[in-house]
Amino acid sequence: MRGVDLYDDPAFLTGYRELRREKRGLNDELEIPAMAGLLPAVDGLRVIDLGCGEGGLAVRLAEAEAGGAAEVLGVDASAAMLARAVAHPRVRYQRADLADFELPAASVDLVVSSLALHYVEDFEELVGRVAAWLVPSGWFVFSVEHPVVTAPLVEGTLDDYADEGPRQRTWFGRPVVKYHRTLATTLATLQRHGFSLQAVQEPLPTEAQVAAHPHLAIHRRRPPLLLVSARLAAN
Repeated sequence: MRGVDLYDDPAFLTGYRELRREKRGLNDELEIPAMAGLLPAVDGLRVIDLGCGEGGLAVRLAEAEAGGAAEVLGVDASAAMLARAVAHPRVRYQRADLADFELPAASVDLVVSSLALHYVEDFEELVGRVAAWLVPSGWFVFSVEHPVVTAPLVEGTLDDYADEGPRQRTWFGRPVVKYHRTLATTLATLQRHGFSLQAVQEPLPTEAQVAAHPHLAIHRRRPPLLLVSARLAAN
């Protein structure tokens, strides 16, 4: 079972939604504010949200200050997640697997993805498609689990970092497959497809955040997330 399909499993989805509701994950304290800081001004832009889940990021983009995005298409493979997606007049949703989702060339201004691309096996091919969808000078901003998290731990030590490929972990009692890529591979792939790096971030919780949310303490020891902002060449 692919990682994204797990969200259609009722027991798994219940566990995930409880995690988000109780704010025991990384989203509210780390990923969402870091993503907001990397995004360009979205007013009037045509946006695609890859792996949109229940539409939180898509709606935030549509409701951004000074008018928000002109239109946002949220794409996700999970029917259960899309059934709970937040409605908004400038947001629409489409069920599709990111491995074969297609758009017309030069049809969008911004592609975003929040903690979904580590489920994609062929990152090179996906980045090529994203580059084709974007207009010249278009933006690609995304977050993934950090490579030091997707690499395996052996006796408490990071191991086999250079060996890229699938990694199976257990989450809410279910096996989940994510794809490990080194930081160098991720950044070099973007550059090969005509992107220039605008920002690379590895957000860590502050001491105040750890005091308020003790489950974040382990994330002071190594970065849990990688965020990248990249821009396509002008021509």
